[in-house]
Formats: sequence, structure tokens, C-alpha cells
Amino acid sequence: MIIDLEEIKQMSLDEKIKAINEAKIALSKISPFTAEPIDCVLWVKSDELNANDYNPNSVAKPEMKLLEHSIKMDHYTQPIVTHLDESGNRVVVDGFHRNLVGRTEEISERLHGYLPCTAINSDRTERNDRIAATIRHNRARGQHGVESMSEIVVELSKRNWSEKRIAKELGMTQDEVLRLKQMSGLAEIFLDKEFSEAWEISWD
Repeated sequence: MIIDLEEIKQMSLDEKIKAINEAKIALSKISPFTAEPIDCVLWVKSDELNANDYNPNSVAKPEMKLLEHSIKMDHYTQPIVTHLDESGNRVVVDGFHRNLVGRTEEISERLHGYLPCTAINSDRTERNDRIAATIRHNRARGQHGVESMSEIVVELSKRNWSEKRIAKELGMTQDEVLRLKQMSGLAEIFLDKEFSEAWEISWD
């Protein structure tokens, strides 16, 4: 691969970013770290990113202001994790709030309307896997909405994931999985289940 830096310098902004992205993709293909999504961070136009419809994470107003201030002062230190579907659409797996901050006037102007993105590996693109990836990212930071988690567990169950697999993929106990199902109002499903008397969800 030959990169003509002088030619790139003469390109328009969008052409330059496209060329840089293509170079990153080519380098990542021969990289010893090609299996790691962080090995290939691309600049993607913010209007090409779409929110997912299952994220249970919420950020309080003070923390959201802090995130915005952090990105203003320290700039982006973490990319937005995305899923690239067959149609070329990018759906946010992790980094929804980083995505929102990137759309504010000051940040958008600084980044020329682009945002730093990685894409999850091609073997993790089924909806179940994407949901699990989002939950793991959130729980690792201790951020979650319990009611939304209940909805997630029910959806994964309806998508034929066993309680054992849900527990493993989301970092929970099977008892937690059963309780979250019960919270959804599907109590009749658990008539034959036994639970520990003391139970609580821990997001640590």
C-alpha cells in the first residue's frame, strides 16, 4: 500500500477523511490486533449514526454536563462502539451519550460533523449479541436502569436464550435473571421456581 501524503493534502475535507479511513482499514487487516475493534477507529459522520432501541442506560443531568465538559476539555478519548449492518447503517452499541455530546454545536464544529467509531466484530452482530454487548459495557461502568433491564432479560428469553446463557452473557446470577423476569409482570412463568429469600441486584 502506497500512501501519497501530498495528494491527500490536496483533497477536500471529506475526501481526506475517507482516504484516512481507508488507510486505517487496510492497516488493520494486516495488524496483529485486527481482532480488537479498537485497532481501527474510523471517523464517521454523526448523521450516519443511529441509536439502538434497547439501551437501559441513563445519565443524570450533572453527569451529562460533566461528560460534555470532559469532551470539550480532554477531547474524545473513547470511540463510540457501533454495529455496521448489511445496508451500511451504523447503530450505536455503546457510547450513546458520547454520540449526543458530539452533536452539540461546539463539538460538532470542532470535529467537522464527524465522530470516532469502532465496529464490533462480525461474529457479534446478531441482535442478541449486540444487546449483550451494550449491557456489558454499561454494567462495567455501574450504569443501569432496573426496569429496562427487566425488559432486556424478557426479550433475550423470548429470543430463545436460556436463563443460564443470559446470566453468563450479562454477568448475572440465574436468580437475578429470574427476578428480572418476574419484575416484568410475567409472574406465572415462575410458579415452579424457588428463590433465595434475600435478593438484590448489584451493578458493581
